[in-house]
Amino acid sequence: MAGIDVANGVVGAVIGMLFAVLFQQPLQDAWYRLRKRSTRALRSLGRREESGPAWRTFSLGPLQTSALIVEGDGESPIPPETVYVHVRDDEIELPPDMRSWRGEIAAESEQLRAEGRTPLWNGPRYAVEAFDISRTALDERPEVHLRLRPTDYYTFLAAQQLDRRLPDGMTPRSRYLDPDRPLEAPAFLQCSFAVNIAVVTADDMLVVSQRSDRVRMAPGVWNSSVNEGLSRHIDSSGRSAPDLHAVARRGMREELSLEPHEYSLDLLAFVLDIGKRHWSGHFYAKLKDLSSADLQARMSRGVADRWEHQTIDYVPFRPAAVVKYMLRDDRVHRWAPLAPALFHLSLVHAYSRTLVERVEAQLTRRL
Repeated sequence: MAGIDVANGVVGAVIGMLFAVLFQQPLQDAWYRLRKRSTRALRSLGRREESGPAWRTFSLGPLQTSALIVEGDGESPIPPETVYVHVRDDEIELPPDMRSWRGEIAAESEQLRAEGRTPLWNGPRYAVEAFDISRTALDERPEVHLRLRPTDYYTFLAAQQLDRRLPDGMTPRSRYLDPDRPLEAPAFLQCSFAVNIAVVTADDMLVVSQRSDRVRMAPGVWNSSVNEGLSRHIDSSGRSAPDLHAVARRGMREELSLEPHEYSLDLLAFVLDIGKRHWSGHFYAKLKDLSSADLQARMSRGVADRWEHQTIDYVPFRPAAVVKYMLRDDRVHRWAPLAPALFHLSLVHAYSRTLVERVEAQLTRRL
């Protein structure tokens, strides 16, 4: 009888184990799904219809920017052959009630010159008159048409005073800009188009620059690896329209002493800073052989535009490391508006949107 009892006990134990293996986990999973659906159902009872703008500026937890990603998602580069740049001959003019502002800037520059200090160089620039996007018929690749008009740096500085009072009490922002139509603006308020480049070294270090305190616009903020504005004098040989990839290569050479054969270059997106009406082509550059130490050694031997940067950080180019760096207490509120979106898109380009957004969600939840 004792043997039978032992046998029955063993059989019972085996049956219990089989039952646990075959049924316990599925039952637990089913119970979890049921509880999750019930929670969602209860929450939905208190929900109402909601609406919001179709266009939202880039944000990442506590990091809020005025950068609007107009075209591009980071995963698929925009081919250079699908970007068309058109230049009109007629130079833009400021409205009559803003022309005196430009005169003030010219007078300030002359005063600086008279005092033996560095005057404001009135370089020839471009204003953005229109930015249009379509898709190619067969593969639906983006097709971008960028229409530019001539302007200069003094006009740009005058147009940056978007919140200065006009004689009637309004401001250029309140008179000429509609917050519900962020892509619509007169050309005289959009006197800036630049390329911003995220540079990653061969040993996977992201180059992050801090703007010099000597620059007039946004001194001391943390920015992209390279920032280069379009110049009518340099980037338009003869009467040809500027090539954005060529502008990016010029910026790489002038700010980091890098030559085209030393890196790959991808155009990831077109982005608009709706706060200051600055347009940007966001690029990603990967160095082929130069490490971060090699790049520092290269720059120690001379850089054409060294004065534009006062500090350069090298950050491990991994999603968690870059996101933590952007959200650091001493960085989160000191970014140039277009830089965080650039670094996010570059991470997506290198690691995939799924992975990057999962890491971002995990880190921002902790905050």
